[in-house]
Amino acid sequence: MSTVSETSSHLMAPQPGPFHALRSILLRRPGTIVATAIVCTLVVVAVFAPWIAPYDPLSQSIIKVNKMPSWTNWLGTDQFGRDVLSRMIYGSRNSLLFGLISPFAAAVVGTTIGVIAGYFGGVVDRVISRLIDLLLAFPELLLAIMIAAVLGGGFWNVIVVITVAFVPGFARVARAQTLSVKHEPYVEAAVSMGVSTPWIIFRHIIPNIMAPIVVLMMLWVASAIRLEASLSFLGIGTQPPNPSWGNIIRDGLNNIFGSSWPIIGAGAAITLVVLSFNLIGDAIRDAIDPSTSD
Repeated sequence: MSTVSETSSHLMAPQPGPFHALRSILLRRPGTIVATAIVCTLVVVAVFAPWIAPYDPLSQSIIKVNKMPSWTNWLGTDQFGRDVLSRMIYGSRNSLLFGLISPFAAAVVGTTIGVIAGYFGGVVDRVISRLIDLLLAFPELLLAIMIAAVLGGGFWNVIVVITVAFVPGFARVARAQTLSVKHEPYVEAAVSMGVSTPWIIFRHIIPNIMAPIVVLMMLWVASAIRLEASLSFLGIGTQPPNPSWGNIIRDGLNNIFGSSWPIIGAGAAITLVVLSFNLIGDAIRDAIDPSTSD
């Protein structure tokens, strides 16, 4: 009798919620804990930049040109006398916004295209697949440069550029997952019962292909930050004088003999943030698909 009651209580035990599962993923390894702390710090710095930054990032002073790090300017100043630390703090806003908005938008568009191609098949699948293959033939950075050269710089233009560069990858994954899921018995049963196509897609297809999409989106947050920094470095991303980690490095490179601290500071920030998002993405991937873990 006690065995039956213990079994019943075990079956009736509440399942861990999504926040508990996410916490267990992020706090499982020391490296992931450090990565989570770095990402949380980035979020806090980006949100409270006006209160954290010691100076106006656009304020110039001929008296403070190329100052070395000191108690008043922790990372020194650039060739225009602007405080490097303040510019990096404000530049974190661009990195966070581009890193979150672009992969999310690409996931929505790419998943929609991939599901349509995989579910309907036929001519629709062939046309979409050829377009995806055409875009995948170009590396992400090269494709982004080509589109940015047409659209120009600016916040929303860069969002569009990064989104278009990421759409083919999401579409390819969504299509492959849809081709697998649409032959499952529950989908075929819904089709045989005359359930409408939109209901089947939103109720049965999309929820069952979201795991790899979410993992890919998290991994590409880091790629979006890196890609935005690369575009800004090349002068087709965030436009001066607005600060971005990419154009901070470019300004530092142009003034490398005057002060190398902009390159060191912005380069270290990009490296830490990109590595942190990659570690978190790997942890989520391993949790969703344990066969990929060591």
